[in-house]
Amino acid sequence: MNLTERDKKHLWHPLTQHELHPNHLAIAKAKGASLFDENGKEYIDGIASWYTCMYGHCNSYIIEKVQEQMTNLDQIVFAGFTHEPAIKMSEDLMSILPKNQAKIFFSDNGSTTVDIAIKMALQFHFNQGEKKNRFIALEDAFHGDTFGAMSVSGLDVYNGPFSDFLLQIDRIPVPTKENFEEVKEKFLEIISSGKVAGFIFEPLVQGAAAMKMYDKELLDALILIAKENNVLAIADEVMTGFGKTGKYFASDYLENKPDIMCLSKSLTGGIVPMGLTTCSQEIYDAFLSKEISKGLFHGHTYSANPLACTAVSASVSLLKSEEMQNNIQRVSEKHQEFANKIAKHSLVKTTRQLGVIVALDMDVDMSRYGKLRYQLFDFFMENGAFLRPLGNTIYILAPFVITDEQLEKLYSVIEKGLDFIQKAQKQ
Repeated sequence: MNLTERDKKHLWHPLTQHELHPNHLAIAKAKGASLFDENGKEYIDGIASWYTCMYGHCNSYIIEKVQEQMTNLDQIVFAGFTHEPAIKMSEDLMSILPKNQAKIFFSDNGSTTVDIAIKMALQFHFNQGEKKNRFIALEDAFHGDTFGAMSVSGLDVYNGPFSDFLLQIDRIPVPTKENFEEVKEKFLEIISSGKVAGFIFEPLVQGAAAMKMYDKELLDALILIAKENNVLAIADEVMTGFGKTGKYFASDYLENKPDIMCLSKSLTGGIVPMGLTTCSQEIYDAFLSKEISKGLFHGHTYSANPLACTAVSASVSLLKSEEMQNNIQRVSEKHQEFANKIAKHSLVKTTRQLGVIVALDMDVDMSRYGKLRYQLFDFFMENGAFLRPLGNTIYILAPFVITDEQLEKLYSVIEKGLDFIQKAQKQ
């Protein structure tokens, strides 16, 4: 019995209706930008396995560092203890974070970093005698699947059954040059209630909303308004962080820096899970008190796991290296050339690119998890390209180490995919 058949007995996969899609491809190994199934077929990982393995799968430098750490200290409680890997990681990370970030709180994944950010914001105000219980979030946002993260997310395809159990959220449209005055007016009106604890956003790129991009100047203006009204700005950089937008963080494009940042995914180079919520000194200081209850009583068993901390330090070292920065520049330029070329295809409505992210919208009605979308996904896989269309949007966010040859293959398969969709529409 092969792995796909054995999988069916006990496993429940994410984002899957198993009645419709019972089979899951078994991947036996991965290296660089390549995945290999149990029969040896190669697939180019066009999404870095959900934006985690940005330095390539099974990166030998990260693995070597983690292996060294594994023989010395594997896991220790972080309540009451500390250790060198966590301390070194904090020093390494602070060297690339926006300068107003001062403190780091550990968790296990992107969703929990958002939940912690929400709790930080609520308690920041509570500890100062203010009860603020609302948040402002962007329409079509996605911040994760735990309850706090679901609350500030705006994609009902994920959250529908739980909508009656979520936090109080006020949503505003993603700002554009055309709607900004209207968005600004609504933003100010919501804030005027005096009940808003924080404004949360995915800076510049909304990942799950099909890589929707928006202008830094408009976000900057909203953050400034928030700061002027004692509303904390929370940047969810789980997807955008660590070089993907062309800078270390998307927040580096902003003049007004977030008070709180959420980090995960490529944080550890895809080697092990970890999440971090970072904040300014001002926020941390609001939790300092002789009253125990004013502390942030949130904790994860694997907080500051030494192996994960070591992987973060190794990943930051790679990100800062000349080789990786050159790769980011190379891929960004290749993507821009592809976007310019593919925009001329009759089925392409719009294209957009920022850093190593490139996306195109097809001029076709295709639901996020509809039949036509799965047909396109299968076409890509049959042609050796692991790409996950988001509705009628096709995007690439591959490892920085992807070769030019592999990029050209992804571009070619996408072009063929567009022709495949055109034929499918006519049938």
